Amino acid sequence: MAKPSGFAPWQKKASLVGAFFVVAFWHCAAVALCPSPVTTTAYKVARVIDGDTLRLGNGRSVRLIGINAPELGRAGRASEPYAEAARRRLTALVEANGGAVGLVRGAEARDRHGRLLAYAYGRDGDNLQARLLREGLGYHTAIAPNGRFATCLAQAEQAARRARLGLWQGSPVLPAQSLRRSGFALVKGRVTQVRRSNGAVSLLLDDTLRVRLPARLMRTAPRGIVNDLEGRTLEVRGWITRTRRAPGAASGKLRWQVLVSDWSMLARAPG
Repeated sequence: MAKPSGFAPWQKKASLVGAFFVVAFWHCAAVALCPSPVTTTAYKVARVIDGDTLRLGNGRSVRLIGINAPELGRAGRASEPYAEAARRRLTALVEANGGAVGLVRGAEARDRHGRLLAYAYGRDGDNLQARLLREGLGYHTAIAPNGRFATCLAQAEQAARRARLGLWQGSPVLPAQSLRRSGFALVKGRVTQVRRSNGAVSLLLDDTLRVRLPARLMRTAPRGIVNDLEGRTLEVRGWITRTRRAPGAASGKLRWQVLVSDWSMLARAPG
């Protein structure tokens, strides 16, 4: 049996507390949805927090890589559409695997909240994030350096989008000029400005949203990709934050920005 990859610190902890948390070793079948190229170690799940977060039996929280599920209501705010459905579906997927998931850690192991970042798998080898995306219960995301399965996960989302499943029954893409608050969003807008600085590129959509493409990302850009962008309508996704007004932005317009660290988060708008 191949040596498990990705969670050596977890395996050490599990060896100290016995086999209660480490349930089995799972191999991903070649026909699975977004299969892992490595053998995964299965961990007992104590609770499904929401559509993209698990709490393991050893008390650790895991944020699933490659998906952003709708937010559950908190502090008096209502749940976003399909938030409850995403949590129920992830719960069902975990229960179908005996209450455990196989995990593969991301290149960046933790987020700013201290949660472990990982891809989750079932016994059949299917990536659970891809299952949720294919059913329209979350949005594909890719944040460098955790973009290992970005292409496959994006394809899973596209299948749901074409079939108008879940979130895609309506139109969750916001016009740039309609942005009113920070947080994750899919945004569409026309490129009204292109700026280059020290290898990085900044795009301004509808004089409202600045899309930052860092130099590290631009080094992987297809040749000439930026030259023909001005005037094009693009779709960008990510965590929108408020910032100062862009140079040249129209007076009185709100100023927003988003950082793109993987090309799968930026595309020409369909249609």
